[in-house]
Amino acid sequence: MTLNLSEEEMRKALFGSAGSVASAVTEAPAAKPVLDSPAKPVQRKSSSPRLRVTLKVTKTFEGDEEIFTYDANTLSSLIAEQEAKSAAKKKRYKYFEVLSMVSV
Repeated sequence: MTLNLSEEEMRKALFGSAGSVASAVTEAPAAKPVLDSPAKPVQRKSSSPRLRVTLKVTKTFEGDEEIFTYDANTLSSLIAEQEAKSAAKKKRYKYFEVLSMVSV
């Protein structure tokens, strides 16, 4: 049951005649009117997750306490706490107490 078909006959069998393809191309839909001043979309803030960590920090044991806040780019409270403590260590604080952790 083998048929010897030429390339053109195979194309006609698969895609139809060449005349129908040409007519389909010429019948393109009308172009939509172009707006002169398209409305600019409102730019959103970055959608990255953030946690604001608030620490009570001191440089000496039972010394003057200060409030230290840090915004971490994560939703993991453990990682946010570690990043906040390392940022406070860079500012030479030694003692930390976590006051709050709020999603921003």
